[in-house]
Amino acid sequence: MGARRIFVAAFLMLVFGPGHAAAQTYPSQTIKIVVPFSAGGPVDSLARSMVPHLQERLGQSVVIENRTGGGTSIGAKAAAVAPPDGYTLLFIGPNLAYYPVLFPDLDFDPVKGLAPVATIVTWSHVIAVAPQVPANNIPELVAHAKANPGKLAFGFGLATMPHIIGETFRQAAGIELTNVPYRGGEQARADLLGGRVHINIAPVPQLFSLIQDGKIRPVGYTGARRSPDLPEVPTMIESGLPQVGFHPDVWMGIFAPAGTPPAIVDRLNRDISAVLKSAEMAPALKRFGYEAKISTPAEFATFFAAEMQKWPPVLRATGIKPQ
Repeated sequence: MGARRIFVAAFLMLVFGPGHAAAQTYPSQTIKIVVPFSAGGPVDSLARSMVPHLQERLGQSVVIENRTGGGTSIGAKAAAVAPPDGYTLLFIGPNLAYYPVLFPDLDFDPVKGLAPVATIVTWSHVIAVAPQVPANNIPELVAHAKANPGKLAFGFGLATMPHIIGETFRQAAGIELTNVPYRGGEQARADLLGGRVHINIAPVPQLFSLIQDGKIRPVGYTGARRSPDLPEVPTMIESGLPQVGFHPDVWMGIFAPAGTPPAIVDRLNRDISAVLKSAEMAPALKRFGYEAKISTPAEFATFFAAEMQKWPPVLRATGIKPQ
């Protein structure tokens, strides 16, 4: 009888492979999600808001590990070189597609090193200025910048979508700005309030309270339609700069190390998608101003391949240099 069980086990291993066997018991230990963005920032907050609901569905602890630096590449590499067993995941977006331009000497390939698991959300951005900037809209901002070349400081998180949007805006408008890069957008916004930088670009929820309090002034929105939270703010299309904005600008997704068994990827995808569709997550998505994006691993892989082709030419066209 013992020999028969061994034979059956060996047969199943031969037919389904070790990944299937691993998936049968997955997860059996804590799952770590690497977030290569600052703790307390919008991406980190979104990831943390998902954790309790994901834990409940997976029946296992899920923890967040913030690994910042290198324009998100440090955290991305840490996830890519982790064992492909489903216990280390990566929470990131189109930053991966910036690497060929910003970090041409990077010692890992995100396409070869990472397996798309599930898309999470998408969003667009508001362009805002400090109160001392005499501009109430994009045309006035462009006119002021042209009259004062290099005197307006643009603060942004390095290698983030606000960075890309700002460079696209600068080029499309034909203006000269002084770039002030930060490790994260939160530092840029603090300096915007302190008057050390004059322009910031961020998702609406990050700037909404500051706008309501009159501490900063919104001048443009990058989405295809006006933000429901800022209906008085014209889109970049309405402002005469349709090339500034990518409708939506940003997506976020979860990746696993390449080679993670498909059965584990599928399990994660089902549970992550269920969390995004749940009534429990709806308030958080509304609070952040994000729109859920649901896809299968195969759909995400196709989308990700297109993104890797889309962004490098955009970055090169803006004149962004390697970091």
